[in-house]
Amino acid sequence: MRPISRRLALQLGGLGLLSAAVGGAGVTWTRDGLLVPRAGEQLAEPETMRSEDGLLRVRLAAAEGALTIGGRRANAYGYNGTLPGPTLRLRPGDRLQVELVNRLESPTNLHVHGLRVSPADNGDNVFVSVQPGQTFAYDYRLPEDHPPGVYWYHPHRHPLVADQVFGGLYGAIVVEDPDELPVSRERVLVVSDITLDAAGRVRPPSRTARMMGREGELVLVNGQARPMFTARPGERERWRIVNACAARYVRLRLDGQQLDLLGIDSGRYAEPRRVEEIVLATGNRADLLVTATEGTSTLEALGVDRGGMFGIGGLRGGSVSGDVGPLATLRVTGAAVPELPAVPVLPQSPDLRAAELAAHRRLVFGMGMGMGGGMGRGGATFTIDGAQFDRDRVDQTVALGTVEEWTMVNPTPMDHPFHLHVWPMQIVAEAGRAVNDVRRQDVVNVPARSEVTVRIAFEEFAGRTVYHCHILDHEDDGMMAVLEAR
Repeated sequence: MRPISRRLALQLGGLGLLSAAVGGAGVTWTRDGLLVPRAGEQLAEPETMRSEDGLLRVRLAAAEGALTIGGRRANAYGYNGTLPGPTLRLRPGDRLQVELVNRLESPTNLHVHGLRVSPADNGDNVFVSVQPGQTFAYDYRLPEDHPPGVYWYHPHRHPLVADQVFGGLYGAIVVEDPDELPVSRERVLVVSDITLDAAGRVRPPSRTARMMGREGELVLVNGQARPMFTARPGERERWRIVNACAARYVRLRLDGQQLDLLGIDSGRYAEPRRVEEIVLATGNRADLLVTATEGTSTLEALGVDRGGMFGIGGLRGGSVSGDVGPLATLRVTGAAVPELPAVPVLPQSPDLRAAELAAHRRLVFGMGMGMGGGMGRGGATFTIDGAQFDRDRVDQTVALGTVEEWTMVNPTPMDHPFHLHVWPMQIVAEAGRAVNDVRRQDVVNVPARSEVTVRIAFEEFAGRTVYHCHILDHEDDGMMAVLEAR
């Protein structure tokens, strides 16, 4: 996963390839026939629904209709008529009950991405199919020791995931800390992308875009184009950032402000780590502290080269998450506030590097062109261990109460972000080199022509679930497999 330089962006523009490779969030970055957003509005956050007395009951209606996207009226998907859907705030030990109403013309379902909950029955069961006009009652019970952090929800009905997420079906989930951290305020920032034609309709991806993993021309924060918000000097904000794009990686910078990373996905560092930028593959989330310094700063999404199909130079087939430019603007002005207390040392998950291992597994990603039967809609095959997804086949069986080591091998010329449902993964080696700290994530990027080794504690939950590439077109076209925990 390599940043793309501004120089390369200029070179691509000179070759006439920039709009296809980069996409963007404003007039400069769009082609004729696409919706031009209204930028610079005040940042708005999704509706928040909080648990009370250990229970949160919500009704999510998935429907296509008129929504506000980028300050314009558009026809897209949404939960409860908004994009993103409402933010669900829970505490460890809570029960979450979701009535999912399908008002789409195609089947759907719901995945609570990253939550450590049962994959069986009415839990995080991706094998459920809610038909048009039907309703399904989900019932999730969070363990008392559930890790705090930022998670999200989206459809997972194979092979319709990319279309439904790209079309607007996603929302954030926050699991609160047992003790509140000393911050001035929190913000939920859901980054997504979409392509809308001049009439405000979702433009279907090309065959090549499906093969590479679609990237939208509009890159949004909470459904807005380049929103603005304010803070006072010295305020410490907590930003919970979700990358809800179907395939786009984002490299985020906020020059001029102090950034301290609490963790990625469900992983939490003992102490905040000072950073200048963060890279989020599709599906990753960041828990970020921003300490405000007077002035105006731009939250930028810079380029990431995630590889391609053909191995052509730096572009490598055209699959570049390129420079989007400004995503949002933070203005820090007014009287300074008193300094806040230091963030306390945060509880840590057990380090699995010292655990006894029950098994070693090696998973190999595969991509191919023109291979006949089983070809995806983009004209390519996507596999794990040489096989495409089959919901009736169990690919891996694991024993509850054990720790395993998995090595994901990626001989292809494209990065693949690997997602395992239910159980987080601790990264222990990258490209054969040991990782010397505790990094726990549920989406782990496996770079092109490289490998990553993780350890997984299969605790508590029996049942069948899946693991897959989180470039959603690749998942839909077969790069997914079934795991059963017994």
